[in-house]
Amino acid sequence: MHAVITGANSGIGYGLTRRFVQKGAEVVMAVRNGDKGRAAAERIRAEFPRAKVRVELVDLADLGSVAALTRRLLAEGRPIDRLVNNAGIMTPPVRDETKDGFELQFGANHLGHFALTLPLLPLLRGGRVTTMSSLTNRWGRLDFADLQSTRSYTPRLAYGTSKLANLMFARELDRRSRLHGWAVLSNAAHPGATKTNLQVTGPTHGASGRRARLVALYNAASYRIPGLWQDVDGGILPAWFAAASPDATGGGYYGPGGFAELTGPAKTARVPRRALDEGDSERLWLVSERLTGVVA
Repeated sequence: MHAVITGANSGIGYGLTRRFVQKGAEVVMAVRNGDKGRAAAERIRAEFPRAKVRVELVDLADLGSVAALTRRLLAEGRPIDRLVNNAGIMTPPVRDETKDGFELQFGANHLGHFALTLPLLPLLRGGRVTTMSSLTNRWGRLDFADLQSTRSYTPRLAYGTSKLANLMFARELDRRSRLHGWAVLSNAAHPGATKTNLQVTGPTHGASGRRARLVALYNAASYRIPGLWQDVDGGILPAWFAAASPDATGGGYYGPGGFAELTGPAKTARVPRRALDEGDSERLWLVSERLTGVVA
């Protein structure tokens, strides 16, 4: 099996890379920071001496970087059995933009993965795409008049919107695959409440040292609440089920099976009402094609 995983140097992406390697897969670790990616790959090789992993650079907040990765993979021409769209940024305190001028969370979390996936469809025939969403998609809102949060920016709302877009993209990709005969199964997952550096890198993005200390203190206190958080080994279970299980379905959505979908083994997750709007899903797809210049 040949897998490509974004954000594979830490958190859920790293945990999934380990799991794929354990099962004998060859993994492309698509990461933004080459040094961190290579260090993560070395840790995996130290743990699994026969591991087949390699690092590829991609900045999902830069469509030029995304296009460069897709060109390299297409030139290689090797079929991709699994693509896991995992990388992301969460709740920067102040609105920031990608290199192409999109609001950072919507641009990197959704548009970057959209622009990565579509060109790779010829390599994904017979394969599977799993896109990571989040419980926060329940408060997301697709305001097509202001997808880039230029009129007003609320970190949590913008993040929830990007994660709603991730889920809607996964479901629309599966619908279009069945309609057009692309032979690609697409689904989505969320990790519930899993302790990763996502809770640090986003909230401290561009922030002062004082805010970074406050975020660290808040996280440390929150992590002590019994039953609220799980470690990465538990957090990867829904995504692993979505990406690897023969029982995972196209258009399916999976999350932890415990209280409020925060922790626990994988089960079918609740799809928020807004993600069920097929008209909005199709509109989001078309808008994403226009914004990225990438068309299936």
